[in-house]
Amino acid sequence: MIKANSTRPVYFEPFDLYLFGEGKHWDLYKLLGAHPCEQDGLKGYRFAVWAPNARAVHLTGEFNNWNHAELPLYPVGSSGIWAAFLPNIKKSQLYKFSITDQAGNVNYKADPYALFAELRPGVSGITWDLDNYKWNDQNWLNQREKNGIQLNKPISIYEVHAGSWRRPKQGLHPFLSFKELAHSLIPYVKDLGFTHIEFLPLAEHPLDQSWGYQTGHYFAPSSRFGTPEDLKEFIDLCHQNELGVLLDWVPAHFPKDSWGLGRFDGTALYEHLDPKKGEHPDWGTYIFNYGRNEVKNFLLSNALYWLKEFHIDGLRIDAVASMLYLDYSRKENEWIPNKYGGRENLEAIDFIRELNTAIHQEHPGAVTMAEESTDWAGVSRPTYTGGLGFTYKWNMGWMHDSLKYMQLDPIYRSHNHNSLTFSMLYAFSENFLLPLSHDEVVHGKGALLSKMPGDIWQKQANLRLLYAYMWAHPGKKLLFMGSELGQWNEWNSEGELDWVLFDFKSHRGFHTLIKDLNAVLRSEPAMYQHDYDWSGFSWMDFSDHNNSIYSFSRNTNNAKPLLWVFNFTPIVRYNYHVNCPHGGRWQEIFNSDHERYDGSNVTNPNPINAFDYYAGHRIALTLPPLGAVCLVPID
Repeated sequence: MIKANSTRPVYFEPFDLYLFGEGKHWDLYKLLGAHPCEQDGLKGYRFAVWAPNARAVHLTGEFNNWNHAELPLYPVGSSGIWAAFLPNIKKSQLYKFSITDQAGNVNYKADPYALFAELRPGVSGITWDLDNYKWNDQNWLNQREKNGIQLNKPISIYEVHAGSWRRPKQGLHPFLSFKELAHSLIPYVKDLGFTHIEFLPLAEHPLDQSWGYQTGHYFAPSSRFGTPEDLKEFIDLCHQNELGVLLDWVPAHFPKDSWGLGRFDGTALYEHLDPKKGEHPDWGTYIFNYGRNEVKNFLLSNALYWLKEFHIDGLRIDAVASMLYLDYSRKENEWIPNKYGGRENLEAIDFIRELNTAIHQEHPGAVTMAEESTDWAGVSRPTYTGGLGFTYKWNMGWMHDSLKYMQLDPIYRSHNHNSLTFSMLYAFSENFLLPLSHDEVVHGKGALLSKMPGDIWQKQANLRLLYAYMWAHPGKKLLFMGSELGQWNEWNSEGELDWVLFDFKSHRGFHTLIKDLNAVLRSEPAMYQHDYDWSGFSWMDFSDHNNSIYSFSRNTNNAKPLLWVFNFTPIVRYNYHVNCPHGGRWQEIFNSDHERYDGSNVTNPNPINAFDYYAGHRIALTLPPLGAVCLVPID
């Protein structure tokens, strides 16, 4: 038992406190929180927390039977930080801060900078340390830094919810650990040919059903899956297997849990006091005060923490639109205009730009991705040009238009032909990533396969066609787990994927199709080298709305072009003439109707000669029903 009043004041370097006050201490998580150290010849832990408006702060935990007034922390100058050294504290002990506000009320708060936290329903921090894993991915990191961000490389992302990809067959624990995922998920994703795994948020959270988007502990990997070192080992093994790892990150809002960030020291510390700026009406959560340096520093250091300490290769920023607009999801008189009278959240915009600048400067080659659903200009353009500085922007317009079109009965598609051509009017205005994410297969929306029209065969053919169209279209790719199985059921976060579908040839066909599409993507430079400019794309014909047929080529300067043709009707088109980039012989290298995908095997098995047609060239093809074909020149 630790005796009363055994905590001791600690010293902080003035420069650390200055950087914190300026909002520019990138390693703030090393200053605040709980860290092992030695003081006065004694080993223990240093505890520090920012609570500038508190009357008093005490440390409480299992080491003193949760006595809330026994172990005081001491003010650190005028910084608003309270800190103390406590000897003889060991690793893996539970703790919280007991904060007394100006009215004398005592609230138990979790450490915002805890490096590890207990499994729900508990919310206490766990004393831990940072430097306890030996990495083996230096070659990967060196190449990432050397190459920088390469927009001309193939990228296809497998999006994963770690808690429901697979579930244990035995035992009481409901989740696979990071160690178990390393032995199953990594080879699975690598075999499919994806370049990256993207996890839904992995920071600790109390509610399973929030999927991690209601973050509780920003610096603590979820104990559902093991220790922080287990996550590091998983990422290390990914890198050794040439797989990048991306992470969803949520700076747009935080929950109102009494033990969390909300009203942390009795005041609106991390959030705005006025609900017109400080609360999300849709989600019932608080909004960060992006204009406060210390709050901004909390978020910036957290983003950099995942990149530095866990070697994450990039962050996908959730709900960016809600950050950009003061009137997001608000009615008239429910929001406060900015100083110019506009609806733009100037503080959030400055924060986003500083975030992207810091990430790209501190970790060259790491990427940031914006889930941004509006037409905000310059999301993926450099900050020095007035852009927000993201590497990629999710193309929500492409996703909505494509799914809306695919859900139509083919008889009506001819009247909605521009739903698929429209994306090419803006395809190169941003560095777009094409997502078919978790948001499209949950909350009653149904699985992708169940959205498709027609009988079972047509549904399956339609989905294969959608995947082919997605991979052929300019932009990087993201597919949510289970979509490669052709699931009938929408995603259930409380179960696992429908792995039983592997017993059926048609569903194994979806898996093989995705594998082959990734192989085409990675082996054909025309598919990725010019994803973001017109030189990589040419329409062959977008006018055949009567037959719902589209054709285009993917191009590059130093490799062969690819000709893609799509038939969005269930009718076989024999001897269909389509423009092609040049003459000579062409060979079909992909057909979504192939028997290997459980299609009807309407293919073009032999090389086909293109013929002169006015000032260009044409080729006569057999187009499969609800199918896509890809051809390359062989002469």
